[in-house]
Amino acid sequence: MFFGTVEKPPRLSTFDLQVPEQLIADKPSKSRENSKLMVLNRQDMSIEHKKFKDIVSYFKKGEVLVLNNTKVYPARLYAKKDKSDAQVEVFLLRELANNLWEAMVKPARKVRIGNKLILSNEITCDVIDNTVSGGRVLRFDHDEQSLYKFIDKHGFCPLPPYIKRDPLPSDKKRYQTVYADVRGSVAAPTAGMHFTNKLLDDIKKIGVKTAKITLHIGLGTFKPILVEDLTRHNMDSEYYSVPPETATLINEAKAKRKKVTVVGTSAVRTLETVVVSGFQITAKSGWTDKFIYPPYDFKMADKLITNFHQPQSTLMMLVSAFANKDFVMDAYSEAIKKKYRFYSYGDAMLII
Repeated sequence: MFFGTVEKPPRLSTFDLQVPEQLIADKPSKSRENSKLMVLNRQDMSIEHKKFKDIVSYFKKGEVLVLNNTKVYPARLYAKKDKSDAQVEVFLLRELANNLWEAMVKPARKVRIGNKLILSNEITCDVIDNTVSGGRVLRFDHDEQSLYKFIDKHGFCPLPPYIKRDPLPSDKKRYQTVYADVRGSVAAPTAGMHFTNKLLDDIKKIGVKTAKITLHIGLGTFKPILVEDLTRHNMDSEYYSVPPETATLINEAKAKRKKVTVVGTSAVRTLETVVVSGFQITAKSGWTDKFIYPPYDFKMADKLITNFHQPQSTLMMLVSAFANKDFVMDAYSEAIKKKYRFYSYGDAMLII
């Protein structure tokens, strides 16, 4: 018979924190590896201040570095409605089937089922349905290759809603990791944006093995939590894939008691989704709506690289579950005092 107490999750309001507007990074740092790096040590509850390029010294031979290789596509497009001069913003969220897309449109009230949206002389689509989240289902009349070529050339980078400026041509490259190679996200796995190819090579030279997973990040990553009781919040589902070679690398490292460093909350959620028993994972693909908040017993990640996230966000809660919540909140306050840059284009945190 069990007589212990079950630790309850903290309330939403306990994750509140005021981040000065001037610390919200709306542009990337001049060089990826020169972002600031705050190192949180969970053993002695200490905080160190470094540059991201110093991260190499926190790896040892035989360890594994897990990266999310999802690629952000320029999802924001503009169209005319039914041969009129009325401009419509079309934000492509995900491809449902061949030539069938879920999208958000603005102004939504003026885009109805049966409308035709004209993106160019060659590229058009029909509005064929509404979605429960207020979006639209669009059917394009063109082959996938032609449509992707148009999106890549004419689409704008889907910057986060807290970045108020217009997208720049340089955002297509900088709002992206250097190892992105599987198209599908409308938001970047931002913790990985600090890595350069040289940094990754330096880490590999130590004897660290790189393992890749894919999780296509949707707009749900910016979705606010509207309930005080975290157990009542529902995450949006996102597609993930863990290949066999990644599962093998991680399982072998765990068996040898070598540490696994995971880059970003999206990669952590993916690995925790595919845990099968104890400290083993399986190769798998599918959809996950896993929501991680304190208290949580992590099976896969020994170290976490992440950014400074929006207060009261699901991302901040995962980080607070990985480290002591009060420790994380103190670290955020320290970051504000030290003028760290926050959010997607901001600085990084390593939790060991």
